[in-house]
Amino acid sequence: MSNKKVLIAEDSSVIQNIAKRVLEFQNYEIDSAKNGKEVLKKLEKTTYDVILMDINMPQMDGMECARQIRALGDAKKSQIPIIAITGNAQNYSLEDFKEAGINDYLPKPIDFDNLVTLIRQISPE
Repeated sequence: MSNKKVLIAEDSSVIQNIAKRVLEFQNYEIDSAKNGKEVLKKLEKTTYDVILMDINMPQMDGMECARQIRALGDAKKSQIPIIAITGNAQNYSLEDFKEAGINDYLPKPIDFDNLVTLIRQISPE
């Protein structure tokens, strides 16, 4: 089984580090970005299996970043599953997330068991 590549887009280094440890323990290969612009830069060079996307990030938020990923010319990269991570899910409905091209979301504080389960569901072996 090849290692799945997960990009964690999250401006909180605490959440980034915990998510990284949890997912590396599950044999995922982890890359991280602090904002949406960094995500798009990393996507120019690398294809990921899943993107964990914080909604509230500086420079470019997760909703805008997801829309830009869905608009990419590269068919494979534009279809990468995106899981939103948000502390204020009540500000967005599932329809808002779907409209932006986000596949699913997890509320903060993150339940890391749910995170691992969701990644497995969204990006099966």
